[in-house]
Amino acid sequence: MENQNHKRAAVVALMAVFTLAICFIILGSISTELMAYLGINEGQFGTLVLGMFLTSCIVQLFVGPMVDKIGYKPVAFFGFIITALSMLLLSFATTFGFALFACILMGFGAMSLNTVGNTLIPVVLFQGNDPARASNFGNAFFGLGYIITPLLIVFMFDSLGMSYNAALIVIAVLMLIFLGFSVSATYPKVSIGFEFTMAFKVLVKPAVVIAAIALFCYISLEISMGTWIRSLMNELFTDAGATGVSAKSGIVLSLFGVAMMVGRFLTSTIKNLTAIGGKVIILMSVVSLAAILLMVVAESPALGIVAVILAGLAFAPIFPTIVGVTFGKFNPSLYGSIFGIIFSVGLLGGTFVPNIIGNLSVDATVQQSLMIAAVMAGLLVIISLFIGRVGRPKTG
Repeated sequence: MENQNHKRAAVVALMAVFTLAICFIILGSISTELMAYLGINEGQFGTLVLGMFLTSCIVQLFVGPMVDKIGYKPVAFFGFIITALSMLLLSFATTFGFALFACILMGFGAMSLNTVGNTLIPVVLFQGNDPARASNFGNAFFGLGYIITPLLIVFMFDSLGMSYNAALIVIAVLMLIFLGFSVSATYPKVSIGFEFTMAFKVLVKPAVVIAAIALFCYISLEISMGTWIRSLMNELFTDAGATGVSAKSGIVLSLFGVAMMVGRFLTSTIKNLTAIGGKVIILMSVVSLAAILLMVVAESPALGIVAVILAGLAFAPIFPTIVGVTFGKFNPSLYGSIFGIIFSVGLLGGTFVPNIIGNLSVDATVQQSLMIAAVMAGLLVIISLFIGRVGRPKTG
C-alpha cells in the first residue's frame, strides 16, 4: 500500500516539474504574439520575465522550508491552482501592468510546484538511494514540458487558428486537471520536529554555498534560452529569407526541450551518479559554453539549430545533478530548506540575465546580446570545478 501511495506521489512530482517547465517557457512561446497584442518592445517583455522570476526568487526562500514544515500536499494544491489562475489572468490581460501582475502571480505558483517536485522526486524514485540519478529522471519531465508547450502553442496557432489568449486558457485547464490528481494522492510524511531555524543553519554550509552559486549561473542560462531562442531563430530564419518563420522558430524551441529531456533520461541510466556527478557537471558546463558561442557566431539557421540542440543536451544533466549531488550530502529532512536556498539564489541569475539580454536587444540583435549568456557559461565552468571537492558536511 505504501509503495502504491509513493507511486501516486511520484506522478504528482512529475506533474509538478512538467508544469514548472510550462511556466518557465510560456512567455518565450508566446513572445511575438504577446508583444504585438500589448504593444510592447523587447525591453518591456524582458521586464515581464524579470517580474516573474524576481517574485520566484523571493517566494522560493519561504516555500522550501514550508514543505519541510507542513508537507507536500498543501503546497502542491496551492501551486497548481495559482499557476492555473495566472494563466487565465495573462490570457485576459490588455495592458502591460495587468500582464506583469499575472507574471508575478505565476512566480508564486511555479515555485510551489518547483519545490514539491524537486524535493519529492529524490525521496520517491530509486528508493531514495541515488538523489542525482532520481533528479535527472524526474527533471526529464521538465524537458518534456519544454517540448510540448511550444509545439502545442504552434499547433493551436497554426492548425486550430486560436489566439494566444485561448491557448493560455487551454493550459490553465490542464493545470486544474493536475490539481485534481494531486488532491487524491498520499505523500511521504515530513520530518517531525522541523524548525525554521534549521533552514538558516544549512545556509552557511560550503556545499550549499557552492551549489547556490552554480545554480545562479546555470538557471540564468536555461531561462535565457527558453526566453530568447525563438527570437534568435526568428532573426536567423528572416536573414535567410525563410517563410513561416514563427512556426519554424517555435519548433526549434521545442527541439531544445527534446534535447534536454533525452539528455536527462540518458543521464538517469547512470548508476551511482551522485558519486561521479561533479565530473559530469564540469564536462557539460564546458560543452554549454561551446554551444552558446556557436549561437553567437551562427550565420545560418542550420548552424543555429545545431547550437540549440547541443545546448539542450549539455544543459540536461547540470541542474538535476547539482541538486542531487548536494542532496546526497544532507539528511532528506532538510531537502526543502536546502532547495529553497540554492534555487532562490539561482533564480537571481534567471531574473536579471534574460532581462539584460532583452534590453541590449532593443538597440542590437538577440544574437549579439547572447554574449552575456556566454559570459555566464564561462563562470559556470569555473564554479563547477569546486562542486565535487566539497565533502559531506555534518548535520545536526
